Amino acid sequence: MSARSFDKSKLPSRHVTVGPARAPHRSYYYAMGLTEEQINRPFVGVVSCWNEAAPCNIALMRQAQAAKAGVDEGGGTPREFCTITVTDGIAMGHQGMKSSLVSRDVIADSIELTMRGHCYDAMVGIAGCDKSLPGIMMSMLRLNVPSVFMYGGSILPGTYKGRDVTVQDVFEGVGMHSAGRMSDEDLHDLECVACPSAGSCGGQFTANTMACVSEAIGLALPGSAGAPAPYESRDHYGVESGKALMRLVAENLRPRDICTREAFENAATIVAATGGSTNAALHLPAMAHEVGIEFDLFDVAKVFRRTPYIADLKPGGKYIAKDVYDIGGVPQILKALLEGGMLHGDCMTVSGKSMGDNLEDVKFNTEQRVIYPVSNPITPTGGVVGLRGSLAPEGAIVKVAGMQNLKFRGPARCFDCEEDAFEAVESRKYEEGEVIVIRYEGPRGGPGMREMLSTTAALYGQGVGDKMALITDGRFSGATRGFCIGHVGPEAAVGGPIGLVRDGDIISIDAEAGTLDLEVDAEELERRRKDWTLPDNPYQSGVLRKYAEQVGPARYGAVTHAGGKAEVTCYADI
Repeated sequence: MSARSFDKSKLPSRHVTVGPARAPHRSYYYAMGLTEEQINRPFVGVVSCWNEAAPCNIALMRQAQAAKAGVDEGGGTPREFCTITVTDGIAMGHQGMKSSLVSRDVIADSIELTMRGHCYDAMVGIAGCDKSLPGIMMSMLRLNVPSVFMYGGSILPGTYKGRDVTVQDVFEGVGMHSAGRMSDEDLHDLECVACPSAGSCGGQFTANTMACVSEAIGLALPGSAGAPAPYESRDHYGVESGKALMRLVAENLRPRDICTREAFENAATIVAATGGSTNAALHLPAMAHEVGIEFDLFDVAKVFRRTPYIADLKPGGKYIAKDVYDIGGVPQILKALLEGGMLHGDCMTVSGKSMGDNLEDVKFNTEQRVIYPVSNPITPTGGVVGLRGSLAPEGAIVKVAGMQNLKFRGPARCFDCEEDAFEAVESRKYEEGEVIVIRYEGPRGGPGMREMLSTTAALYGQGVGDKMALITDGRFSGATRGFCIGHVGPEAAVGGPIGLVRDGDIISIDAEAGTLDLEVDAEELERRRKDWTLPDNPYQSGVLRKYAEQVGPARYGAVTHAGGKAEVTCYADI
């Protein structure tokens, strides 16, 4: 495809490359070694989250070079840039986790600013760690220029005492160590082998969940989410993503043509079917918000409730992302769901074909036990469930994949921050059968809606993970398992019922019925509300203060701006 296939007069880059008035602008491009022919092509932003913060991101620059080659081959001029990430595994369990969810919106904002400022015509986005996947996809939907997403790939499994392990095992090892069930030497040996390569965490945690979403929603090429990060086949997908993008530019096929409400339902379906991260119930509403589609927590939960659980993946199951790749990748999951009548097969994708057409030649692999057919699911309802009740009028979310008992009732033990809860768990200052309540950790109250993996993993490591429940207005890692309920809304910091719970109050959870109730009568709650005061928040400057002032409820994705519904002019149309 030659540059002559594109009408530059209709592309944003005309503002920096066309006409005598743009001679100063062009001089900068000549300074970077571009030819006149390259300047006259469409400009394509190739953005990755490369950094040296964690293994999730260290293979992304290599893949970006492959994507740039594909863009060039397709008739575009690639312009590479990077954006930030905050890596949850390293931010976990301390104040650094307040940065995690905030980073999703900073990623989207920084990409928007780079694209706007330089008038790029299209985008390839390559992501590794958890929040970078939805952050990049949010920017694609916000800008609405032709876009292709590519996942950077998962990490290879570690091996410890003859079994595959992931970072989840290390977090749970901390709990085992505190309970005297693992020695210093064994914990050290485990930490040294759990993460043996580049790539994102290997279980069906947030990164791999959102990687599945990228294919299911149609923004990524079929099969591109599967190969582990070290595999050279990822470079092939990088080249093909760049070439596919240029076809989208030629056809003017944009993200909002692809990400319809039906496509969002497909995305929610694959989350539930794989027992994916509860964080998807934040990210899908936030992505839909960029388009102006109403798709909140309850819309996500409605899809979850009708979707069977068919992928036996960690943390609730046996297998990891590499196992999915080995049996045919994400298209195997999508094929099972399509054949089971669970997907909208007519949704368009970045391949230029519909979901159904993409899967037409895919044959479901019956010689494996990682993915089950819809006709014979692991459980008939999804691995993630939405809850609602007197404790959560604006909803809550729980991952039930791998759980046997879906009901729990017990007395509350309350903490006003994660550190206090973790200290109590580490010191075993709790009773089996209790419901641990961690509050003032919501989007506004945190600020930043921290994940609670350190606390939940410690409970499992101590051998009581199935004997306790934990609820929070914060979040959970995709690696969390057990009766752990997050996103409780309204959050405590805005006067939600979770802020009125007292030690000993009975909390009732029913994931079959979808309820979460506080067994305290309304009159008593009203008396408590009159005595309630918001605790002081020490974050009164910087990005966390700004985030707390802007962020909305978890129900709608914890978003920080008015979204597509308020849009007057879309960047792609400038």
